[in-house]
Formats: sequence, C-alpha cells, structure tokens
Amino acid sequence: MIDLLTTEKELISPHIKAGGTAIDFTMGNGHDTLWLSRAVGDNGHVFAFDIQEAALENTKELLSQNGRENCTLILDSHSNVKEYVKEPICVGLFNLGYLPGGDRTITTKRESTIAAIRAAIDLLLPGGGLLIAVYPGHAEGSAEGKLIEEELSKLDKKYISCSKLAIINSPTSPFFFLVEKRD
Repeated sequence: MIDLLTTEKELISPHIKAGGTAIDFTMGNGHDTLWLSRAVGDNGHVFAFDIQEAALENTKELLSQNGRENCTLILDSHSNVKEYVKEPICVGLFNLGYLPGGDRTITTKRESTIAAIRAAIDLLLPGGGLLIAVYPGHAEGSAEGKLIEEELSKLDKKYISCSKLAIINSPTSPFFFLVEKRD
C-alpha cells in the first residue's frame, strides 16, 4: 500500500538543493517546515506561511526544539509570497486544507491558493519542483483540487511538467500534484 506522507517526500526530494531556498506555503504545525529546513541544510533557507497565529507558534516551538534556525515564519496568506520572497526557490510545498488539530472551518481557499501557485511557479528555479497535497474530503478541498487541476492543465508542457497522483478507489483520500520546471 502507498504511504502518502512517504510518497510526498519521495516526489519532491530530487528537486531539493543543499543551500537552496524552499517555501512551505502552508506551515500548519511545522512538520514540513522542519523537514525542508533539514533538507536544504544550514546554508539553505525556508520561508513558511500561514494565516493562523497557532500555526506560527506551533512551528516556532517545533523548530526551536530541533535547533533549526534557517527559517522565516510569516503570518500572512501564501498568496502574498512575492512580498516576502525575492530569490528563486528550488522547492515549494503546499499541504492544503485546515490546520491539523485546529478549527476545521478555517481552510485554504481556491482563490488564494491559485495565486500562490502562480507565484510559486514564477519563483521556481529550472529543475525545481512544487508538491501540492489536496484534501478533497471537505467541500472547499474538493473544489480547490478541481480548480488547481484546471489551472495546471493550461501550463505549457515545454517548460512545466504537471503530474497527479491519486488513489482512484478512495475519492476522499488526499492526492498530489507535482509541478516540475524543466532545466
């Protein structure tokens, strides 16, 4: 059986560059931020976004417990990424939906997610990748996934490769989009 968390990291790992810049577009409780922090190494940098103070505090605590200092935590929408990140990135992660253990009525939204994905593609280095995890088990997540697929399907395959991985006999299971910028 496929393990989604392992698969997510296997898909994006080839694009991570030691000393590179990465973005966790949905910091949540900080697990992806921590993983990216370790993956880019002490000479790399991670920017992490969330709109909830609890996410920022949880992530800050997790990074502190693990001695990670190469992260900038930003309390703002991921759609505003270009206001904070000026350098090109090797990797970006999106774990859409709601804060695990938090208020399930506060979720990522289609409009801001699409804006963030467009900005992420602009920031992406050649050879870089984005991993977008979609959670279709709630109404906004399902709609968000459909809109993302529509958006990604319009991209020029000469420059960007977009793949989708889904468990087809479990329609409410999370699924992934992998966006790769050609060298």
